[in-house]
Amino acid sequence: MDTYSLLREIADSWVLLAMFAFFVGVVIFAFRPGATKVYDDVADIPFRHEDKPAQRGGRPEEA
Repeated sequence: MDTYSLLREIADSWVLLAMFAFFVGVVIFAFRPGATKVYDDVADIPFRHEDKPAQRGGRPEEA
C-alpha cells in the first residue's frame, strides 16, 4: 500500500470522525446552560455607552 492510499484511508475515516466530534463539542460548548449570561453580556457591547459616549481610549478619565 502506498503512502497516498494510506493517508486517504485515514482521512476518510478517522479524521472525518475527529472533525465530527470537534463539531459536536463546539455546539455543546456554545449551547451550555452557563453560556447565556456571557452571550447576553457580549451582545450588549454596542449599547454600553448609549447614554454618554465613551471617553477617548475607551477608559473613563480619573476624577
